[in-house]
Amino acid sequence: MTKTNTNSTSGYNRFLLLVAGLGGLLFGVDVGIISGALPYLEATSGLNAGQLSFIVAAVLLGGVISTLFAGALADFYGRKKVMVFSGMLFVVSVPAIALSHSYGGLIFGRLLQGISGGLIGVGVPLYLAECLSASERGKGTAIFQWLLTLGIVAAAVIGFYFSGRVEEVARLGDAAKLFAFKDTAWRGIFWVSLPPGILFVIGSFLVSESPRWLYRRGRKDAALRALLRSRSAAQARVELQEMEDISGSEGKPVNATGKNPESLFQRKYFLPFVLACVILACNQATGVNSIIGYNATILIQAGLSDRQAHLGYVILTVVNFLMTIGAIVLVDRKGRKFLLSLGSAGVIVSLLSVGLVFHRTEAQRVDAKNEVQAMVVSSNQTVVINFNAAAADKNVWLAGLQLTQSPRTLVVIYSYGDFHAATKVVRSDDPLAMLVIDRDSCVPGTRIKAFFQNPFADLAAARIAPLKIENALVTPMPGAANGWLTAILIYCFMASFAVGPGVCVWLALSELMPTRIRSNGMSVALLINIAVSTTIAGVFLPTVGKYGYSTMFFVFAGCTVVYFITAVLFLPETKGKTLEEIEGHFEGKI
Repeated sequence: MTKTNTNSTSGYNRFLLLVAGLGGLLFGVDVGIISGALPYLEATSGLNAGQLSFIVAAVLLGGVISTLFAGALADFYGRKKVMVFSGMLFVVSVPAIALSHSYGGLIFGRLLQGISGGLIGVGVPLYLAECLSASERGKGTAIFQWLLTLGIVAAAVIGFYFSGRVEEVARLGDAAKLFAFKDTAWRGIFWVSLPPGILFVIGSFLVSESPRWLYRRGRKDAALRALLRSRSAAQARVELQEMEDISGSEGKPVNATGKNPESLFQRKYFLPFVLACVILACNQATGVNSIIGYNATILIQAGLSDRQAHLGYVILTVVNFLMTIGAIVLVDRKGRKFLLSLGSAGVIVSLLSVGLVFHRTEAQRVDAKNEVQAMVVSSNQTVVINFNAAAADKNVWLAGLQLTQSPRTLVVIYSYGDFHAATKVVRSDDPLAMLVIDRDSCVPGTRIKAFFQNPFADLAAARIAPLKIENALVTPMPGAANGWLTAILIYCFMASFAVGPGVCVWLALSELMPTRIRSNGMSVALLINIAVSTTIAGVFLPTVGKYGYSTMFFVFAGCTVVYFITAVLFLPETKGKTLEEIEGHFEGKI
């Protein structure tokens, strides 16, 4: 191979990694952008708590919808077209949200973002696995995860920047200007995410289609041309021959229909599919999404101030981003099995440590549910709680908590019928600490929202059910030193997750699945991933409210033990192997 051709393939591989990385960036923005925008949207939109919660959840709903069909779309239209389409959906979603002046427009835009994210989550790792050589595949998927974490960091930093600007405007004392700037702020946060979406669409148009998809559609010459863009001629011919060997062993004629009468319950299909599903389920069972999503609340409960907790969240996203760089360096050197084993072990130790720190404080918590239940207004089944030192002088049960002597936190878990909710955590040393509990903050406004919140609930009954205070947990407020210790341990968790599960889960998803079932298998596995994530999100606050953060962290640690055992005992090392060689391993040939 000439030097010119070598430079050409190297340049194309770098461009391919850049495009895939932009896909990861968009995925990360999908996850993190609403966090910074939500306070200003809440302040200016006039929407109630139920509507705001559905705007947040609409991305998840969109992701579920698109993940169901992503594999079939990738098989029928090709991996490249799915990437282009997902990018276009994201680009359209930004003005749909930023220019919206209605609830419907916001929901529509957020659904588009979720659909885009689901397609990217399946399409990009699938494309990378099938296009990159064995020596580059780990690095490519790691870069996808790295820029995904960069998207989360960017969203956090953008939100932090606008919070500072809002604070500056608030000092002017002009309510109208403050309202107008908050409205501009949440729209601006979304507008900032548009350029990477445009670049991703342009880049997706310029890359080649997956050679393995082309081969399975009977386009052998096109598959060879696609391979030659990223490999030497010798490497391309070897991989094409491996595709032919695998196809021959399946007893499958290469044609345009892609149909294969061979049973999908054979060991070579079933075993890697189950293994990938277990790894994805365990990945979510570490609690990573809830720990990221509720990070500020967790750190406030641990002893940090509101501003310190939000700074702590920014640091967490930066730790995630920087440690993913380490994973990029190590994944093709040390291998997937090593990093998953090391990372899951670190996650277990970190989660147990955080749980023990919380247990010291939560052992002293008091449940004041009877006192709060007595405060419920019978006419409209609502309650307003002023939880501060000034209110303690006028309220007997608050005075009994000695709020003036020792700061405490309060979180209330409540229900209307079959629907449960939890308040934010308030601190007694905050003069504005107040909780308002009403039906709109708990009961969904529509049957669709009710189904996704609790498919077995009776919505009609919940709309007239009385307010029930499940728990009103008052916890002594530890000092800032305890808060920063908790933060450091959570950073250790994030570092361990990033260097192992964070990167390797995408590789496991795309590498373990045989070519024949890869696209649809990835869709099913990601649905399981979403289901576990949704379940954890649904039980997190009620469990924390009733049993404390320590219990939740101990449960996450127990689930991660299963992850560690799976990585050590059952996961094969796929470093440096072609996809066909990995298939051969599960078939028992290697």
